Amino acid sequence: MQATIKLFAQLREGRFKVENIGLNDQTRVMDVVEGLNIPPKDVAICLVNGHDTAIDTVIKNGDTVALFPPIGG
Repeated sequence: MQATIKLFAQLREGRFKVENIGLNDQTRVMDVVEGLNIPPKDVAICLVNGHDTAIDTVIKNGDTVALFPPIGG
C-alpha cells in the first residue's frame, strides 16, 4: 500500500518535504511518526486527506498524511 507523507516546518529538518512511502496494512499515523524518529509531542496537527484526525488513525492506500508541529506566535 502507498501513502503520501507531507512534513511541515521543523519536522522537515533532516527529513523530507513530501514523500510517497510503502506501508503495511493497518499502519497508523503514529507508526509513521515513530518510523521517522519524530517525538509524538512534536506533532500538534495531523491531517489525513485534509481532515483533522487522531494520531492513532489507520492509514489507507492512497491517503495523504500531513504532519504539523506546534505553531507559536
